Amino acid sequence: MGWQVETPQSVQEKVEAIHDLASDEQVAARVATDFLRRPGVALRAAGDKTARHLFNNALTDRWKQSEEATQDPVPGQEDNPVVPVIHSIDRTLEFLDLVGACHKFVASTNRLVPLFHDRELTGDVREVIGQNLARVRAACDWVEHAVSTGETDMDEELARLLRGE
Repeated sequence: MGWQVETPQSVQEKVEAIHDLASDEQVAARVATDFLRRPGVALRAAGDKTARHLFNNALTDRWKQSEEATQDPVPGQEDNPVVPVIHSIDRTLEFLDLVGACHKFVASTNRLVPLFHDRELTGDVREVIGQNLARVRAACDWVEHAVSTGETDMDEELARLLRGE
């Protein structure tokens, strides 16, 4: 009926109160960031397929905006000798991020796979792992192609696979 409870008691009432308080985008972003700093909250949010998909899209958009901002010359700064240095640093950081992502995957795999020793995996578990391995293989093939050719575009099929669709 649109009435608000003065002192929220149930989980739903508390959620609605938080939504009312965070109706402003700036406030909502700050609250979401603060909540995601809680490991348990971040874990639960990562389990929500829609939230994970929207976050990944936002992250991709953020990377694109960042790259566009570093590629567009600032008016009056075209001849600035610092600009090529900044571009070089950005490229180095991107390289290190990619190398770090590869290292993290390998390190995590080395830590986790031995834990499956003497465990019976159900068909569902095997299927989920198989689907994720297909995504990893596709991502690795895409990285390899981008590194060897310089082409970073992906087709819609690859984009859907990497999104887990």
